[in-house]
Amino acid sequence: MALLSTFSADESSRNFSDEELLALVASRPSLFALLVERYEDAFRRKVRGIIGNREEVEDVLQEAFTRIYLGSPRFTPQPGATASSWMYRILVNTTFTQYQKLKRRGATQIALDEEILEILPQVREDAEERLARHEYIISILVRMPAALAKVLRLHFLEDKSQQEVAGELGISAAAVKAKVHRAKREFQKVEASLQPDSPQEQLQTI
Repeated sequence: MALLSTFSADESSRNFSDEELLALVASRPSLFALLVERYEDAFRRKVRGIIGNREEVEDVLQEAFTRIYLGSPRFTPQPGATASSWMYRILVNTTFTQYQKLKRRGATQIALDEEILEILPQVREDAEERLARHEYIISILVRMPAALAKVLRLHFLEDKSQQEVAGELGISAAAVKAKVHRAKREFQKVEASLQPDSPQEQLQTI
């Protein structure tokens, strides 16, 4: 891909862990080529699993790697949170944004696979139930105003606190609380208009 040609890394760096590479990318940009090399094929498969084998796949891949590169200085290793899971989350978020655009044009249907579900916040359901639940929630989010859908996605699907959402959106925690309240009402409104055969557990009960 085009991004890979922008960087080159020496052979001695190939034994670095993902975490080490992310920590060094800001001062040694050439090392990012190793992360692209390690994850490009797997990332492409995940993107195709969501939006299908279409020309937008490469655009999503390029944007996801760009976000990872630009965000690398902010990555902080935490127990149970690897560099890989952090990068996959960025990939899924980027792909989800593209999915929303395609969905509004009636151009695609979601097809989340098990590996994608594994990097989303876990729920105590088996794989089939989790797939149905996420498809159901996303099918409603894509019909909502983008700003409200984003708040719910960050707070519920990504399991971020209202304070964390506030920091990401650059608004106060009080504003996030108000947005979540409005977004949940909008979610219920859209859900009622669709009247689907849906999973019993719904977002407003969280």
